[in-house]
Amino acid sequence: MRVGVLTGGGDCPGLNAVIRAVVRKGVQDHQYEFTGFRDGWRGPLTGAAVPLDIPAVRGILPRGGTVLGSSRTNPFKERDGVRRIRENLAGLGVDALVAIGGEDTLGVAARLWEQHGIPCVGVPKTIDNDLSATDYTFGFDTAVNIATEAIDRLHTTAESHMRVLVVEVMGRHAGWIALHSGLAGGANVILIPEQRFDLDEVCGWVTSRFRASYAPIVVVAEGAMPVDGELVLKDASGGLDAFGHVRLSGVGEWLAKEIERRTGKEARTTVLGHIQRGGTPSAFDRWLATRFGLHAIAAVREGAFGRMVALRGTEIVRVPLSEATACLKTVSAERYEEVKVLFG
Repeated sequence: MRVGVLTGGGDCPGLNAVIRAVVRKGVQDHQYEFTGFRDGWRGPLTGAAVPLDIPAVRGILPRGGTVLGSSRTNPFKERDGVRRIRENLAGLGVDALVAIGGEDTLGVAARLWEQHGIPCVGVPKTIDNDLSATDYTFGFDTAVNIATEAIDRLHTTAESHMRVLVVEVMGRHAGWIALHSGLAGGANVILIPEQRFDLDEVCGWVTSRFRASYAPIVVVAEGAMPVDGELVLKDASGGLDAFGHVRLSGVGEWLAKEIERRTGKEARTTVLGHIQRGGTPSAFDRWLATRFGLHAIAAVREGAFGRMVALRGTEIVRVPLSEATACLKTVSAERYEEVKVLFG
């Protein structure tokens, strides 16, 4: 049997750990052969592929990014996309696909299986931790650790100059990174996409912090919005990607200007951006990604196609891809409310 492997969407710490685990278990236990597709779904579309064997995956466990490359290619937006994928898989002798990605990448895998019978198994990755049906996605822990370290460092410079520091983190529709890193880093305000924020309330928290002779840290997710406004974009002319997403960033800078204008206190912005996605994965993400890879190839072995491996508690289970991609996992109002006592 020959198995294809691809990594789609944004890069993420832990992708290489999955590739390594899939190949090692598949070769050693089942004598499978592997083909790695380049640049996400663009690989099966164009036939861009490389052989994967144990020597090819040696030493990649601690490396960030993905040795296969990635892209936001959507084959359903390409002319004859499904036909081209089917022909390239047949030409390369690929019997099944392991698709490693987030909502968009796995949404494609779900449709290919359900509508066209192409055998796919999914592995959940996203630093945003917003995939339903799994407690955690790999990449999230690393992103939170990076953001938390940045917040720790910003506390000292904020207090040295007694200024407001606004930290913009990733999180398009889900505030998990902002919530976890803000809580762990001792932020005084945390703003997330799920709960629109009141600028007067934010400025009140900032002012309260100054009254206590401390400099406030405000953590804001890139998709957070004010109650009386819309999504703030640094560049609204960038258009949409193949999955209909606009490029986010800009709310941190806008928020800092508004805070400074309303409170009279100097405010600066730090946008962490792709720093959160880069570099070596944390120990937890290596552990989780490796387990996901081992269970993904077991699902291929057992013919459990149209399924995604998922973490439930400490166990790895299989869930339908359609269930995993049906809706996003977002921060509940109750979860957000429990941390608001620490604001200000």
